Amino acid sequence: MKNVRQKIAIAFSILAILTLTACERPPVDSKQTGYRGTGMDQINNPRTQEQLAKINEMPAGIPASPDGPKAGAVYKNIKVLNNLSTAQFGVFMVSMTSWVAPKEGCSYCHNVQNFADDSLYTKTVARRMIQMNQQINGNWGDHVKLTGVTCYTCHRGNNIPKNVWFNPVDNRGGNMLGNANGQNNPVDTVAYSSLPNQPFASYLMEKSGPARVIGDTALPTGNKASIQSTENVYGMMTHMSHSLGVNCTYCHNSRAFSSWEQSTPQRVQAWYGIQMLKDINTNFLTPLSSVFPANRLGPSGDVAKANCATCHQGVNKPLLGQSMLKDYPYLAPNRDMPKDSAHSTAQ
Repeated sequence: MKNVRQKIAIAFSILAILTLTACERPPVDSKQTGYRGTGMDQINNPRTQEQLAKINEMPAGIPASPDGPKAGAVYKNIKVLNNLSTAQFGVFMVSMTSWVAPKEGCSYCHNVQNFADDSLYTKTVARRMIQMNQQINGNWGDHVKLTGVTCYTCHRGNNIPKNVWFNPVDNRGGNMLGNANGQNNPVDTVAYSSLPNQPFASYLMEKSGPARVIGDTALPTGNKASIQSTENVYGMMTHMSHSLGVNCTYCHNSRAFSSWEQSTPQRVQAWYGIQMLKDINTNFLTPLSSVFPANRLGPSGDVAKANCATCHQGVNKPLLGQSMLKDYPYLAPNRDMPKDSAHSTAQ
């Protein structure tokens, strides 16, 4: 009998250890962000924050003089940034190469025998992406503020950003089996939850609907939101929370998730972020589907598109809020950049 009890105790001990492996060991940092008693706080693990700081280290910028002959007058077939000085243009080409194709070099976008040649699809894509950067920095200040973005914000040294999405493939298993809708297939995009793991097409394209399912009354008086649409919304919200490394209460007061009056200012900025993603996915990325080769397209034949994780990569401010636009102001047309930019060329 004693041996049986010992075996049971050992089994329970092993089970307890396995259960605790899913928990984070202390200490963790807690910061109150709202009125007491409402659960408005942010929890951070200092060890995770150290890892994220390394991931979000910013490369040194390369300043260049705007004086001298213009690139469009010196080089052939310059369709964007042709108003830069040759010094600025050369610096940006070097910087862009290090951000997007550090291993391949100039030949990733250019025919090095004739730099004016447009035969490589990557050159066409790069031009459009420069214009996308200018669109974001010039017209979406409600989300990116004065910090802005550059190619590095998303690419981080990769040809294709690590965090992108494609249209989901219909995994219907026959009429009797139905459609799993991406559920119970935990992946990083939705923090390994059982929620739909590809909710992006429902909210991050131009014709997408709003992410709203909560009714205005306690009883079902006209709210037609289905269980599936509700799960899609929460899949999207989980993605946003995971991508920014924050709790739901970073934007919402959990006593009334739908109330804008009781939400934090970050919720408004997040709303603008969703509208910005609709713009760039619909008007800049999707139209490039015919330009990309088949091996760059998703299983449905669509091009890679952006979501919150594409830029944020685990932190609430990409690159921890540091701006690179001090050295690349031409990526933010029609905007006055602050003189005390967070980015220092001495880094």
